[in-house]
Amino acid sequence: MLPEINIGPLTLQTFGTMFALGFIAAAALVSVRLKELGKRPDYAYEMIFAALIGGFVGARVHFLIMNVGDVAADPIGTAFSGTGLIWFGGAVGGFLGVALWGWWRGMLNLKLFDMAAAPLAIGYAVGRVGCQLSGDGDYGIAWGGPWAMAYPDGTVPIDETVHPTPIYESLSMGLVAFVLWQWRDRFKPGILFAFYLVFAGTERFAIEFIRRNDEVLAGLTQAQLMSVAMMIGGLVWIWLKSRQGSIEREDYRAPVSGTAHPAT
Repeated sequence: MLPEINIGPLTLQTFGTMFALGFIAAAALVSVRLKELGKRPDYAYEMIFAALIGGFVGARVHFLIMNVGDVAADPIGTAFSGTGLIWFGGAVGGFLGVALWGWWRGMLNLKLFDMAAAPLAIGYAVGRVGCQLSGDGDYGIAWGGPWAMAYPDGTVPIDETVHPTPIYESLSMGLVAFVLWQWRDRFKPGILFAFYLVFAGTERFAIEFIRRNDEVLAGLTQAQLMSVAMMIGGLVWIWLKSRQGSIEREDYRAPVSGTAHPAT
């Protein structure tokens, strides 16, 4: 575990560092995609900043809603404490932040959300590296398998060996990012983002079975219920569009070595 990196008098938190690197990785993909689409590449940093602000606010608001008792007991201290961010609230807040930015720039359409698909996946994958390095409690249930790990020096320490679920999530969402990037010119507008919802929802739904989160309904965790909503939303969108004809673009050609993606 490496919760902190000391560089002379400077101390860096690995979770925060990887969180920032996740946004940088996402911005890099967005920049490349904007250039491919004939847009200004520097818009990528505006878009990612909007996602960052919206995601932080959404994650914080969700935490406060889920901890009403603590808010009532100490509203100022709870509202401005340094902890308390919830993934789903961050996802919703980030979505709204990007939507508002897209509206401001006159780019609010399905292509905008398709452009966000692979960056969302790679940002999540990099961010989970921070969870692994810091040992922040996102590890799994007790396990004695060949790659089981303990987190005795983590920010949320544990001595027994468990599933290193942050590693699983980084690998799986890294693969999702690769697939979505390869598909970026393949489908009609909106379909790529729908696939992101299906893939990301499936990944989180599956990993929750070996995570240490409480069940809230029908034996499922809150994250699983939200993941089900993501998967259903993505699948329904794909199904509805497929009833109107092929979901692939008419001019799509599967890329081969040395062949560029078709212009959009």
